[in-house]
This record gives sequence, C-alpha cells and structure tokens, in this order.
Amino acid sequence: MEVNPNNLQALSTYLQQTLDPNPQVRKEAEKFLASVERQKNFPILCLNLVSLESCDINVRVAGSVYFKNMVKRLWKIDGEDKLHTEDRNQVKTLIVDLMLNSPESIQRQLSDSITIIGAEDFPENWPNLIKGMVEKMQTKNFHVINGVLQTAHSLFKRYRYEMRSDELFTEIKFVIENFGEALTLLFEETLALAEQHAANVTALKIIFNSLVTIAKCFYSLNYQDLPEFFEDNMARWFPKFLPLLKLQNKLLHTDDAEEVGLLEMLKSQICENVALYAQKYDEEFAPFLPGYVETVWELLLSTSQEVKYDLLVSNAIKFLTSVAERPQYADLFSNEDTLKNICEKVLVPNMKLRESDVELFEDNPFQYIRADVEGSDAETRRRSASDFVRALCKVKEQSVSTIFSDYLGNLIGEYTKDPANKWMDKEAAIYIVISLAVKTKTEKHGATTANTFISLSDFYQNQICVELTNPNCHPIVRSAAIKYIMTFRSTLPREITVSTIPLLAQLIGDKNIVVHSYAASAIEKIMIVKLPNFTALSPGEVAPCFEVILANLFSSFSVDGSAENEYLMKLLMRSVSLMKDQLPPPLVENLITALTGKLGEICKNPSKPHFNHYVFETFSCLIRGTCIGKPEKIAGFEAVLFPAFQDILQKDVTEFIPYVFQVLSLMLELQNRPIPAQYMALFPFLLSPQLWERPGSIPPLTRLIQAYIEKNPDGVKDSVTSILGIVQKLIASRSNDHFGFYLLNTMLEHMDKAVLQTFLKSVFSLLFQRMQSSKTTKFMKNFIVFMSLFAGKIGAQALIETIDSIQQGLFGMVVEKIFVAELQKIAGETERKITAVGVTKILTEGPAMLNDTYISLWAGLLNALVHMFEEGVDTSTPQDEHFIEIEDTPGYTTAFNQLVFATKKPLDPFAGAVANPKVHLAESLKKASVRYPGKLQPLIQSGVKGQAINKLQEYLLSANIASLS
Repeated sequence: MEVNPNNLQALSTYLQQTLDPNPQVRKEAEKFLASVERQKNFPILCLNLVSLESCDINVRVAGSVYFKNMVKRLWKIDGEDKLHTEDRNQVKTLIVDLMLNSPESIQRQLSDSITIIGAEDFPENWPNLIKGMVEKMQTKNFHVINGVLQTAHSLFKRYRYEMRSDELFTEIKFVIENFGEALTLLFEETLALAEQHAANVTALKIIFNSLVTIAKCFYSLNYQDLPEFFEDNMARWFPKFLPLLKLQNKLLHTDDAEEVGLLEMLKSQICENVALYAQKYDEEFAPFLPGYVETVWELLLSTSQEVKYDLLVSNAIKFLTSVAERPQYADLFSNEDTLKNICEKVLVPNMKLRESDVELFEDNPFQYIRADVEGSDAETRRRSASDFVRALCKVKEQSVSTIFSDYLGNLIGEYTKDPANKWMDKEAAIYIVISLAVKTKTEKHGATTANTFISLSDFYQNQICVELTNPNCHPIVRSAAIKYIMTFRSTLPREITVSTIPLLAQLIGDKNIVVHSYAASAIEKIMIVKLPNFTALSPGEVAPCFEVILANLFSSFSVDGSAENEYLMKLLMRSVSLMKDQLPPPLVENLITALTGKLGEICKNPSKPHFNHYVFETFSCLIRGTCIGKPEKIAGFEAVLFPAFQDILQKDVTEFIPYVFQVLSLMLELQNRPIPAQYMALFPFLLSPQLWERPGSIPPLTRLIQAYIEKNPDGVKDSVTSILGIVQKLIASRSNDHFGFYLLNTMLEHMDKAVLQTFLKSVFSLLFQRMQSSKTTKFMKNFIVFMSLFAGKIGAQALIETIDSIQQGLFGMVVEKIFVAELQKIAGETERKITAVGVTKILTEGPAMLNDTYISLWAGLLNALVHMFEEGVDTSTPQDEHFIEIEDTPGYTTAFNQLVFATKKPLDPFAGAVANPKVHLAESLKKASVRYPGKLQPLIQSGVKGQAINKLQEYLLSANIASLS
C-alpha cells in the first residue's frame, strides 16, 4: 500500500465513516480497515494522515485512535509477525517527532502508542528512544517538553506494578543513566522559571503542568528500589519539594469547588513521593523526615473540606500513615495529647460524610457503592483517615480506642436526640467503629481479627440491629448498618450473623438502590464464609427465606437504575449455587425463562460486564445443579437457550460469544445420548478462521471443539483437516500453543487411530519446527504430555517409528534432550500421571528402547521418571523466557472470562486402567523382564544410581514383585 494522495483520501473517508452515527456504516468501515491494516506501509499511511494539517481534525484524531488500537493488537510478536519489519522501524523513526508537534488531542493518543511500543521494544529494540527524548527536553519549548514528559510518565508508569526481575532492573538502570540527570536538571530549571513567572498565570500553568509530570516520573523511577543516582542526589530533590508543599499562589487556584488545580496536583504527588520514601527508604530519608511531618501536618490543618482538595488530603494522610507504621517513628504518635490532636483535627473531620457524598449516594449510587465497599475509595479522605486510624491502633490501640469512644458517645447521643437531622452523626459513628475494630481482613471473609477493646456484639445489638427494621431510618445510615454486618460477618458470633439473613432478605426489596445492593451483597458474602469458627451456611438455613430473597431480587430488578444490578445478580447466582439440586423443577423453569428474557434485553447493549458474567454463571449453576446425574433434563435447557444463543452468534455480540461457548460446552459434556442435530449444525461455524482470530474466543472454543470430539468423534472425523489447521495456528503462538495441544490430546484420546494415521507425521513435523523456532518451558511441558499420551493410547513403538520417520535417530534426541532434560518440570496431577504412563510404555513396550538402537538411553529415562515421582516440580524457567500463558489482549477484542460454575474438571485418560503410576511402572518392568529375560536387571544395576535404585525397589515391593527376571 503506497503512501500517496489517493490512499490518504481513501483512508480519510473510511475513518470518517467510523464516526458515522449509523452502526452499519461504522461496522463496514471498521471491517475494511481491519482487512488492510496488515498490509505493508499501512501504519505509515495512518501516521501520514494524522500529521496532515489540511485534513479535518476529527478524522486525524480518529486516525490516531485507530493507530493506537492497531498497535495494541499487532505490535506484540506472538508466533507470526503481523507487521512488516520496515514498517516497525519507520514507525519508531517518525512517531516521537510527530507526537511532539501534534495538537494535544492527537498527542495524547500517539503518546499512548509510544508507551505500547516501548513496552515491547524498549530498550533492547529501541535504544535511542530515551536519547531522543532527552534532546527534545533541552529545546526550551514547553509544548514539546510536556509532550516528552507525558510520554516518559506513560512509559515509566509500569515500573510501579511490574514484578521484580533482573530484566526490569536492567531497564530501569538504563533509563536512569540516560534520563536521571536530565530530569533533575529540568526540575531545577523549571522551579527557577516558576519563580521568574510567579505573576504570569499562562506561564505558571504550563510550568506547573511540567512539575506535576516530573514529580510523577520521580515516583515511578524510585518505586521498585532506591536507585543509586537518586540516593546520591536526594539533596537536589527533597529540599526543593518541601517549599512547594508550603507554596500558595492564587493564580493557580480554581474557582470551582470540585476542579483540582495544578498546585493541588503537585502537592498531592509530592506527598505520594515522600510517603514512598518514608515507607521504603526510611533510613536514607530520615534527615528530611521531621521537616516533612511538620509541613504535612500544617497542610492538613489549613486545607478546607472542598472536594478539589480530596486527593491532596488523602495523600497527606497517607504520608503520616506510612510514618506511623514504621516502628522507629512510633514515639512521634505515642503522646496522648498528640493522639487527641490527630483524632480531633484530622481524623474525625475527614471521616464524616459531606454534602458531596450525599449527592453521590443519591445521584450515582453505584459509584457510591464502589467507593464505599469495593475499595475504589483508596484515594478518598475517608479511606486514608480510616487507614491512619488502623496504623495508630498498632502503636497505641487502647489509647486510640479510648479517645474515640468519647467521640462515639457524643455522635450517638446527638443522633438519639434528633435522628431526623443528625443522621450523619450515626453514620460517622458506624464508620469510625469499623475503622477502629478491623485489624486484619480478607476479600472473602471480611474482618478476620478485631480490636479487643470494642465489643462488636454489643454494638450490633444496641446500634445496628435497630436500624435494619427502623422504618424512619435514613437510607445512608441503613446502608452503613448493613456494611457493618458485611464487614464483621466472620468475626461476629455465627448465630448473630445468620440471624441477620431474614432481615437482610426483606431489605433486598427496599426501593433505594444502595440499600438493596448492600443487602444482596451482605447475604452473598455470608453464603461463602467458611472458617474454623464459622461453618459454611447450609441450604436448610437459607430455605425459610429463599422465596423472599428471590421475590425481592426480581422486584428490585424492576427499580429504575437497577435493571442490571450486578450485586442482585451475584446473589441470585450464589443462592442457586447454594441450593443446588434442591430447587423445585417449576422454579428452575421460571428462573431460566426469566434469565433468558434478561439476556435478550442486555444483548441490545452489553454495558455491564459483571452483571453479564453473573447471568451466565447462573445459567451454568442451574444446568449443573439440575442435570448432573439427570442428563435427560438437558433437553429442557437446550429448548430455551439455543434460540437465544443462536441469536447472539448471528448478531455477533462479541461480549457474550465466549460465554455462549462455555455454556454450550457444559451442556454437551453432560450429554449421555447421541448429540442433537442442532449442535452438529453449529459445528462448521465453530471452525471458521475469523472466530479463532479473537483471543477471547480461543479458550472456550477449544473446549467446545474438544467436547464435540469427545462426544461424537465419528461425526467430526471429516473435519480433521480443518481442526488441524486450527491446531497449526495455535501451536505457532506462544500465548495459545497449549490450546493446540489440548485439541491434539483430545483427538488422540477419542478419535480412531486410522483417521489420524495420515496426519501424524505432519503433526510431529509441525511441533519440531515450533520447538526449533521458539522453545519455551510451557511448550516443552505440553509436548512431553502429548508424546506420553500418544505412547499410552496409540503405542510406544508407534511413537518411536513416527518420530524416526521424520529423521532417522531423532527419537534418541527426543529422549535425551526432551524427556530426560525436561521431565521434572511436568506439573499437575493428571499431567504427571499421563507422563508416567507414557514413559513407562516407552521403557517397557517399545522394542527399539531395548535393542541396540536406543538401549544406551534406557537407564537415563528410567532415572528421570523415578526423579519425577520423588522430587518436587522444577519451576525454573530460562532467564530470557518471558511469555503470558493466556493473554487478555486489549483493543477491539473481548477478553476471556472463565465461568466458575461451567468449569470442566481435568479427566484422567487412564482412569480405571492405571490406579498407581509407581505400581504400574513396577508391573510393567516385570512383564518386560519376562519378555527380555536377563536384560533389564543389568541395565538397572549399571545405570540407575543413588536413591533412585532404592525407590525402584520400593515400587517393586508395593506391587508384590520380589525381583525382575
């Protein structure tokens, strides 16, 4: 594809159509662009269009967005390279300058593209990126400088969450060596400019925007470990950060109470930076700490309650929390007067609800829920204050509890006198108790240990229980009361927790979205508690209020705003799972009909991924609970679900297709009758190449094809060539090769040997080619399991002959370089059993292993098998090997989400034939010794060494075999 005016005009037209309000026009344009994006020069054409000032800005932005998403999809090399090498190199040559000279809306997209490319290529395949950025930082043009800084921030941000590794530290070292001094100089120069232009609002905004991003880069580069450069240059940073925390300039303030200004952003980031140092590098930071503690304390006292200061206050409190958590600074917070000051002036004011919180509760209930119970409030004043309380309790638990008890008494007293107007005080009291009482917690069980100076039971009986039934209780207070139960569900006495279920069941029908969501979530969480002091909830304990739960769930689905309420649907899923086969058939039919109707509604606009997931989980629960042991019941589900599923497939609802494949797999696997015609009619569609282009479809599609092969091998035998074409594509991918092996293994296990015979040599040639071009630990483990299953099902001699037909003597290399070298890495009970059976067959049933051809390798292979039995799994991988086993690829594709209740348990292909692999080895050795008298014993005595010989003797004794012939 040439870069010329005609192609630029055509690309502009198609990009314009991607913005068309008509979905059909959009879809056709997107389809065409997807069909040409891999052509040579297309990425360059796209960048040229983006840079074309004469082109409509909306089209240019659309082009930059398309380019970014294309880079997400295609830049990572996984098996085949989807882009031309010349295009890759030219993109890296062009993109930085283009990004720096583009309008901000385009600059942002191209900066993200650089980050994506950098994550794959930097520094090894893009070493001059940093050098080029440093050169641009010296231009004195702040539009360019801020573009460079934004790109640097995007590039370095991943250092905050990546796993520690030698490769990561090498990259960070490279960055700091080439970027650290330039960043520090820019920081110093920008501070000087800030002083010079203190009265120029336009210049200040540009300068402080740079300072904010510089501070973010500082945080990223220091996150993993304290680099030598920054340790040596702390005096160039921290004495300059400190006055910035004290700085006041009205020109940088915003008039809006919710709009965060650049000065607040900078102060907030500085608090985050010093909290990092106080927490991780306290010894080196110690000389600077007292000044920061004093300054941050003064900052907190002088900052108002306006929303725009929330992040600043939150990070300031986090800094004090990180100091309080360090034992060496405990004395700073041990004085009673200091604690009272902190509680009165910082903690209590920041733990009370504000009008903005009430507005959020009323106007955006789901955002309120995410902030209040899901932890998305990590950056809020309340969460930071709560964490600070817990940190202080570690220092002086009794003192802090006593101080707060006075405030609690006052708050509850005020509420008691005037509940209609003082309800915020009651909510604050509940929030404070939760903050004080939780010592440790988990997602599954809530609080697991609690503050012994607070009686959770008394507070429940006196303050919580009454609010669950009080008709005049404010919805926010009622929500807080439910949150208390949710939090302490496993630390309250079990009888109290269980006694709340009928009360909560009634509240599921409350018309307030937060209340009925909290009630549903609380019951759902109680249902999964299982601890030594809390036996799991039984169906009998839920049965008395089960009908109330269901009725109120569907009643609340009809509340405006709750039609796709994930908390309600999650409780429905959990309730069905708990009750299992105790659900009466009419109820199951009603549920399936209602859920199918709900599925039809959400297909129109699948905007709530969690809700959608729980819908399909509930289908799976109902199918599994009803049909296991009663496969004749599957037909009833098929009659209702197949039309809905066919509609999803025909309309290509990409969000739901992976779920449909999983539910179809579940129903197919449970069949004990000939596969219905409707499944077979669907089969050709499942083999269409475009379906396998979507990473999110590959795992469930693989399982579904396996189910077809398992249940109807004769019905799919004419499609072997197509299936092997899919296998070839999967094996070429480092991310998806294991799915290719899953299909091969299922074919070996269930298909007639005569059907496969024609293709076996080609399959092995394909596998050896992949091993030669891209060997990974995952591939080698799967290859060993495949060859072992082959030996176990088709025969050891057939395996040897097939491999040797590719190249004479190749099987000897396979034994030595693959089986003996890699056997120890096989993990998983089923996989290890398959391997043991296969290797045993090779040792005892492959004549070539016991004649002159490969006899020299026999003892070594036996040694490796005994070591696999007796030693732990070798989990080491080569240092240069980095791959993702199942990747959620960003872009237009849908990621795969496993349905827990549709999971397939691993099946043992040798169940019934081999009970104990060690005994099987002993018995097989005995049979072989009879066929080859006097041959095995000398091989064992001369070749099996150390403990292995003793273990082998144990296997023989456990099989009641005295000796080999």
